[in-house]
Order: sequence, then structure tokens, then C-alpha cells
Amino acid sequence: MKPGTVTPAPAPLLIACALGIERLALRGGLGGAAGPVTVLRTGMGPQAAERAVTRALAEDEALRDAAVIATGFCAGLAPGMHPGDLVVADETRDGTGRTECVGAELLAKELARLAPRRVIHSGPLVGSDHVVRGAERRALHAAGALAVDMESAATLRSAVGAGSRPVAAVRVVVDAPEHELVRIGTLRGGISAFRVLRTVLPAFFEWHRSLLLPRR
Repeated sequence: MKPGTVTPAPAPLLIACALGIERLALRGGLGGAAGPVTVLRTGMGPQAAERAVTRALAEDEALRDAAVIATGFCAGLAPGMHPGDLVVADETRDGTGRTECVGAELLAKELARLAPRRVIHSGPLVGSDHVVRGAERRALHAAGALAVDMESAATLRSAVGAGSRPVAAVRVVVDAPEHELVRIGTLRGGISAFRVLRTVLPAFFEWHRSLLLPRR
């Protein structure tokens, strides 16, 4: 580096989740990041996620070039999935189209290292504007989706709509076809998913760090 050259600040990382309980699981584990990290609680549903992410990326100058990860809980669609399983999206889908995720293989590898006893699934993550159950869940799985949530697709679509950037989505299964939940905070599946969500931040940081490495 030439004398007097100013080293650019690392690109920030924006981690978006919908619920207070998800934000609680992620809180306090931000040490070790490769650059500035913001955890954004968007509120529940695709419209809330779209508004919150669009506003954050447009109004906060520090986040203009942020890489974005959507995280939190999801519903598994494939038979045999269990609460506490991890889902790494290779793409998100909703009624407006698809958003390709970056670095899904790296995220899956890091999560396997951090949580070796957890099953990790990789595949399409579909967005919905309501809780999906029964026949609708089976139909989404038949169409190729691995899991469903209400914010990831809207979050990533809004993020790339605000400017070119790497995006990804990692979710923890809170219920599955054989393990449907009614209330996240009171049943065993919700507690298991909460504990797993607390472990994911180092994988996010490694993903972010890999994006900051100089390209050869």
C-alpha cells in the first residue's frame, strides 16, 4: 500500500430478523465480526420486511453497501425435518420471482462445524404472507420448496433492489410436517429452535469475511 493511502472501511453486514424472540437469540454475540454488524428487527410479514430493509439501506449511509442475511425461524416442508434443523437457502422465492443466494455452500459448511449434531438442509426457501399448514405446506414442497417463512424472500428481494450486494438466508426449523407448533415460545420445538439460532452468528461472520477477501 502506498504511503498516505486510506484503507477503505470494511463493507457492513446487515442481519434481518422479524421477531423479538429472534432478535433476543442473536443479541450479544456480535464479537469477532470482520466489519460493522447491524441486527435489524423488521417486524412480521413480507410487507413489514420490505419496508424495514428498504428504509434501512436507503436512509442509513453506513448500510448502503451492506451484505444482507435474512434469518430467524421457519416451517420445514419436507417429511422427516425436525425442530432445530437448519435451512440454508440457495434461493428465495415468492410471488414476484426468485432471488439467488451467495455463498450457500460456505454457510452450510460453517454451520456444520458449529453445530455438528444438527441436520442442515440446503435448497429453495419460499415466502408466504401467512402461516402455512396442511395441504398448502404439502403443495409448496411438491413445487420444490424446502421450507417456508414470511420475511426472507421479501428481505432479499428488497436488498438487491436497493443495489447490487451479496445476500443469503439461513433459517432454523421451528416446526415441520410431523411437529407442527401452535405457539413458538411455549413448546419444545420453539425452545430448541431458539437455542440453535443462538449459535449461527459465527457462520454469518465467516460468510461476511469471505466476501471481504481480495479476489484473485
